[in-house]
Amino acid sequence: MVRTQLAERGIRDLRVLDAMRKVPRHEFIPESFWHDAYEDHPLPIGEGQTISQPYIVAAMLEYLALQSTDHVLEIGTGSGYVTALLSLLCAEVYSVERHAQLAASAESTLQRLHYRNVKIRVADGSQGWPKYAPFHAILVSAATPEMPPALFAQLHEGGRMVVPVGPSFSQQLQLIRKLAGKPEVNILEGCRFVPLVEGAVDSE
Repeated sequence: MVRTQLAERGIRDLRVLDAMRKVPRHEFIPESFWHDAYEDHPLPIGEGQTISQPYIVAAMLEYLALQSTDHVLEIGTGSGYVTALLSLLCAEVYSVERHAQLAASAESTLQRLHYRNVKIRVADGSQGWPKYAPFHAILVSAATPEMPPALFAQLHEGGRMVVPVGPSFSQQLQLIRKLAGKPEVNILEGCRFVPLVEGAVDSE
């Protein structure tokens, strides 16, 4: 997977490639899909959600240019796969998931596999996690029509956010930097994510 789907397609960040060698993707999907665990396409994980294809995950991580001392906010814990990758790449991961069942399953898997520098919360991802802000980087694994202002407000000065922006059927991956308190937006590539659903949730 790492050689043919990532390195040969232009992923150059050695820390990202090493993390993706170490994290067992099959552990984060239903056993019935293990035969496809290392193929380059999304897979269902329940609650109408998917685990993203390895290439787009690697690209998003590379665009974030993470440092080992970074504190990172993840929006959309999902299965916990990207959370595990982030845990190897930065100091602390704060992950927000809307679906309580997915959050509980991800937390259980992460603990079983000994990813310890992670906190998970069930909440509206568009509101981030103000208690632990500001963050050096924010990774959004769900599509939004525009940059969520609450998330941008939780970035450190000089911080980076990667987010899919656009309508539900197709988005553009954007890298947003906070410079002098304002967003500097770079369009990266086309993508397709499940939508970021805003509003109250049943539990936290």
